[in-house]
Amino acid sequence: MQWITLTFGQLSTRQLYDLLRLRTDVFVVEQNCPYPELDGHDTHPETRHLLGYRDDKMTAYARILPAGLTYPEMSIGRIVTANTERGNGCGSELVKQAIIQAHDVWPKAPITIGAQYHLREFYHRHGFEEISEQYLEDGIPHIDMRRVAA
Repeated sequence: MQWITLTFGQLSTRQLYDLLRLRTDVFVVEQNCPYPELDGHDTHPETRHLLGYRDDKMTAYARILPAGLTYPEMSIGRIVTANTERGNGCGSELVKQAIIQAHDVWPKAPITIGAQYHLREFYHRHGFEEISEQYLEDGIPHIDMRRVAA
């Protein structure tokens, strides 16, 4: 995988299209969940977009948000892999890369995520601990989790 991290202003039109398509294909179509995908956070000047490419095709993505935008701490969200990447470790590599990139910008800061509840064990393996009760977001069970920097 090739990883690239960019701000909104650095994204090419093609990169923006590809990341929005990947997010929509998985979160809206595959998960059958109509929700406001374009929430305004993509364009924030401190937001970082982590793009993962295999064979020149974007197949992984995560959004890194500054503290105070969605949580008091910085956060990682919209963590997504194409169905062609599932089961090969790409999701774990994506989360590892997102943590590295987040700490490159905000060293030693804790990271909070709103994880789909069924993925909580996956995030536990990456150092995240549950900090909320289960809740519904767009009809899907979620839980807030935090990773304290080492």
